[in-house]
Amino acid sequence: MKDDISMKESPKRRNTRRIMTGLAILFSLSVAAAIAGLVAFAYLDAPTGLVGAEGQPFEVRSGDSGDGVAERLERQGLIRSSLLFRALVRVRGTAGLVKKGTYLVTPELTTRELLDLLASGRQMLVRVTIPEGLASSRIATLLEEAGVCAAEAFLDATRDSALLAGLGLQAGSAEGYLFPDTYLFEPGTDPARVVAAMVRAFRGALEREAPEALALAPAELHAKVIVASIVEREYRAPDEAPVMAGVFYNRIRIGMPLQSCATVVYVITEELGKPHPELLLFRDLEIESPFNTYLNRGLPPAPIANPGLVALRAALEPEETEYLYFRLVDAAAGRHKFSVTYDEHEDAAPLAVKRSGS
Repeated sequence: MKDDISMKESPKRRNTRRIMTGLAILFSLSVAAAIAGLVAFAYLDAPTGLVGAEGQPFEVRSGDSGDGVAERLERQGLIRSSLLFRALVRVRGTAGLVKKGTYLVTPELTTRELLDLLASGRQMLVRVTIPEGLASSRIATLLEEAGVCAAEAFLDATRDSALLAGLGLQAGSAEGYLFPDTYLFEPGTDPARVVAAMVRAFRGALEREAPEALALAPAELHAKVIVASIVEREYRAPDEAPVMAGVFYNRIRIGMPLQSCATVVYVITEELGKPHPELLLFRDLEIESPFNTYLNRGLPPAPIANPGLVALRAALEPEETEYLYFRLVDAAAGRHKFSVTYDEHEDAAPLAVKRSGS
């Protein structure tokens, strides 16, 4: 009888067992829900796979809300869930606030990493390469095409007297001091900052390559830059650049006009706004302008381009010769014939007039 009673489960024990079973089920469901949540979070947080290998720019505009940014990110295929993005912004509070700017979204970024990027302010940088010998107007066009700044605003900055004075330039323009190089700028960069960066690059290049140039008086350095700008537009073979500079200095010394075709091309393209001529005609040499070195003796009033290091070195360290003339004789190799007398110069003339010869 006692055994039968002992084998019967007491109500208290039965309730305990039911509670434990319920807790076990609840725990299992919680674990399952947690695992499902983690799986869902991992899926929604993962990169979409829709971003190209080179990345995709995304702009956070002034006044954009976190919700608006989230919706555009999802619409453009940059995140899987705008809901998750908004939740992360709220969880992070002020640390999750996105900052105005243009960002490069690369294919490996998760939603969390993308929020980190937009909240960091680390904007996308635009790579712009400025070749040697461009005038400021062409540089302005390159910058505008790259989305760095508006062309007209850049040109205004190159002529800003307060900016030029702050950069230590005693000139009416930064023309000649915008160093040819490869730069990284944020889209929408202040044009004054772009000009300042290029002028600092100019001074940095001289400090490395020709530190003695920085000791020159501003007017003397400006004259060297003008010569360098002309040499830049004339030379083709680097070893001839110092010889050309020497020719121009020889002409100045004896009061002979520089007679540089490059200055006439400058008048046609920069002052008259016409396309670059294929050939210079004799009537082109008669165009009235202070930059026309066929009509005016001495240096033009300002640089005609922005020279690179080869031309700058040539102007600072010209080769001493008795040459007064040079003429292009091998267009393919870019080689010139240098002459002391005009008769020699004429003898070297090819059948067709070459626009690069002087």
